[in-house]
Amino acid sequence: MIESIIAGYAPIIALAIVLLTFAAFLFERFPPEVTASVGAAAFVVLGLVQPAEALAVFSNPAPLTIAAMFVLTGALVRTGVLERVAGAILDYSGDSPTVAIVTLMVGIVAIGGFINNTPLVLILIPIAIRIANKFDIASTRLLIPVSYVTILAGTCTLIGTSTNLLVDGVAREHGLEAFSIFEITPVGIVTAISGLLLLGLFGRFLLPDRRDESAGLENGEVEFLSEITVLNEGTFTEEPIGEIGALKLPGLRLLGVNRGGEVLRENLEEMILKKGDRLIVASTTSELLTLAERKSLRVGLARSVPMPSDPIVVEAVVAPQKASIGRRIADLALGSRFGVRVLGVHRHQHIPGRNLESTLLRPADRLLLEGPASGLDAMSQQGFLVSVTRTAGRAFRRAKAPIALAALAGVVILAALNVMDIAMLAMLAVVAILVLRCIDSDEAWGAIDGGILVLIFSMLIIGVGLQRTGAIDLIVSAISPILSGLSPLALLIVVYLLTSTLTELITNNAVAVVMTPIVLGIASQMGIDPRPLVVAVMFGASASFATPIGYQTNTLVYGAGNYRFSDFLKVGIPMNIIVGIATCFAIYFYYDM
Repeated sequence: MIESIIAGYAPIIALAIVLLTFAAFLFERFPPEVTASVGAAAFVVLGLVQPAEALAVFSNPAPLTIAAMFVLTGALVRTGVLERVAGAILDYSGDSPTVAIVTLMVGIVAIGGFINNTPLVLILIPIAIRIANKFDIASTRLLIPVSYVTILAGTCTLIGTSTNLLVDGVAREHGLEAFSIFEITPVGIVTAISGLLLLGLFGRFLLPDRRDESAGLENGEVEFLSEITVLNEGTFTEEPIGEIGALKLPGLRLLGVNRGGEVLRENLEEMILKKGDRLIVASTTSELLTLAERKSLRVGLARSVPMPSDPIVVEAVVAPQKASIGRRIADLALGSRFGVRVLGVHRHQHIPGRNLESTLLRPADRLLLEGPASGLDAMSQQGFLVSVTRTAGRAFRRAKAPIALAALAGVVILAALNVMDIAMLAMLAVVAILVLRCIDSDEAWGAIDGGILVLIFSMLIIGVGLQRTGAIDLIVSAISPILSGLSPLALLIVVYLLTSTLTELITNNAVAVVMTPIVLGIASQMGIDPRPLVVAVMFGASASFATPIGYQTNTLVYGAGNYRFSDFLKVGIPMNIIVGIATCFAIYFYYDM
């Protein structure tokens, strides 16, 4: 009885589930992937999607390609490629904030079309904050543009954003010819130029100028005060400090040089180091660990501490214990007592001391420590430390950078030449970077955003349900008479506007999965080429600017900066309008509609 009722009203029930799912997205009571999973489960439990059909969505190449691109981007991070790019931007800018900002944005456009934009923004946030701090600019003036320009860059190629790959995968399942990697590039260039012009001309009036005293590297890796001792003559003693490539790093700041007990802080760029000199630096964990691998350097306290063959590196918070508070780090004798070496110390919003040895500890200072597990455990048991955790930072494998770049270039070039499907190329590239040790397997799987993949697979199941129950046909038959009288350009604008509006309210990947079969059905009913309408869905679901919840990169900068929801509306609505109009005209003329 129940089965017959469901079968009789299957399209209505399917649409009701989708509307409830979209409402749940809007109210954000649960994470998007949980909401989508519940919606997909409802389709399966009610028999609107058969188990075999639900399992079949896992053969869709789009999610596999997206996962592979996450891993490739992770390899670029692990090998220090993106950090090197950031360092080059900061070096090139010199003392000019305009040059720094323009160079940053141009750099984003240059690389944003070839790597996934979500992990890219995670890397760019601390870089943008560093530029803001260097030139005394409010970070709110930079973080929204970083997100927006990354979105614009991602629209320039098929692999620049997961949304493009997903729309292509759904369209292919419905019989549309696959998009090539650069097919949408001409439209993407117009989209990017329109957005960049708006930000360049009117950004100063639309972006908030709101200082946040707590903003800093806590949005990315924190900086540790540390010392780096030159152990012997060689690479680091042959030329001025300013010309030593190994020290020109975006995550490392030179504060002084301790030479024979005297701390020098003037004209450091021209200074030539000597054996025994100690560089006083503020550095991220990854850069410290990278330098620690050089045999000619010793990172941390000057006194050498014998290390076991497999030391571990941890971050630990100093406990409020009278025995250690107010004492110099050097006087604690942690090496002789516990076999532990202090690599660095971090204090929130402050450089904690003149150098590492003389720093007086305070409660809640964070120490970067290296040593045997037994010694670290003993320190914790005696109350020296609380919250001991393995550090997330790892040494960069810069020697492997050419391999990571070659792997990504191989995917792009071979896909452009149609040598092999992009999904297979991306997975082969992942195998190559794992075998050649550009990135460890645990890091590779950690680079994949599981929430996005769960969301995509769940929405693909919902998409199958809408198609199978006839809900898509119902929607198309209802709106086709309304749209049939529209010109091709007006139809494009309507499709783009609907996709963009839904994306501002709910997650972009969910909108992409639902809208793609709808526009394919509309094109079939009206007897027009579906390809430009599918491209409109790609761009409408990607170019989302007006809210911090419509696109992942907006959400990331919303959390990192001192923003209000209304800040996105103020600059995002004009962006949506200008970019949308430019994109629709570009699609119209490019596809000769």
